[in-house]
Amino acid sequence: MLVSYSSSSEEDEENEDRDKRKHKRFKNDDSPPACKKPGCVTGTRDGHTQMAELHPTQAKSRLPLPGSVLEMFSETEDLSTEDSSQHGGRVRSFQHERGNWATHVYLPYSADDGFLDLVGEMMQVVSARGLSLTWAEEFHVSLSQTVILRHHWIQPFVLSLRTGLASSPRMVCLAEKMKVYINEEKTRTFLGVEITTGHAQLLEVMRAVDRTMEEFSLSTFYKNPSFHISLAWSVGDCADRLRSECLQELQATLDSHEDGSFLLRFDCDELRCKSGNKVFTFPLR
Repeated sequence: MLVSYSSSSEEDEENEDRDKRKHKRFKNDDSPPACKKPGCVTGTRDGHTQMAELHPTQAKSRLPLPGSVLEMFSETEDLSTEDSSQHGGRVRSFQHERGNWATHVYLPYSADDGFLDLVGEMMQVVSARGLSLTWAEEFHVSLSQTVILRHHWIQPFVLSLRTGLASSPRMVCLAEKMKVYINEEKTRTFLGVEITTGHAQLLEVMRAVDRTMEEFSLSTFYKNPSFHISLAWSVGDCADRLRSECLQELQATLDSHEDGSFLLRFDCDELRCKSGNKVFTFPLR
């Protein structure tokens, strides 16, 4: 059998016709037109993907933060001014810094009318000696020094206190001895009534509070504390004048009052911790 082979010229013509048909197919391709929107894929050509350029002014805006994140630090801090004239002339024992929360633990005392009358009589005694005292804003028995907590320490600090005080019993306290106190910096003088009945029970509670303070490397309470209810205070050191000129008469005022020292008998059924503008309560069993 004879087999005919095409000549070289015929092969060239066939290849040329095939290339023309292929070029015509690409030219008449019905692929979609290039997208002109920023960030849009325009299609492929010769195996390469083409992207439209993003214009800087047309970039997408950031997604908003979730509400839970925005509320994480929504608490208002105690941002008191350093101007002592707005605090009755009081001077801070430590510099205020944003994020620092002044914190202390105490037993609250609910003053009745009889107690307020007694304090008023004592203020008259002091005023008659040419001295001026300012009433305490609230009456309480301190069980810790004022310490500084960072915001993220507050919850674990409170949890530690709650655990340490879980087995602390209720108690009855009696205050019957007038005393004059002054802070370590000698910038404020206090007139108070010292607690005589209930001192041992208060020591046990104080030790529980001290354990939490030590856990957070904070100052513990005084070694030999004089638990007392502060009645009034004065800027500066006027302790000697109060002791020498007023203390004896103040004690007589307390002793001769209608109810005597029993006016300052109170049941201690809860402790409180104040940190900045937050107050936490710890019921005693």
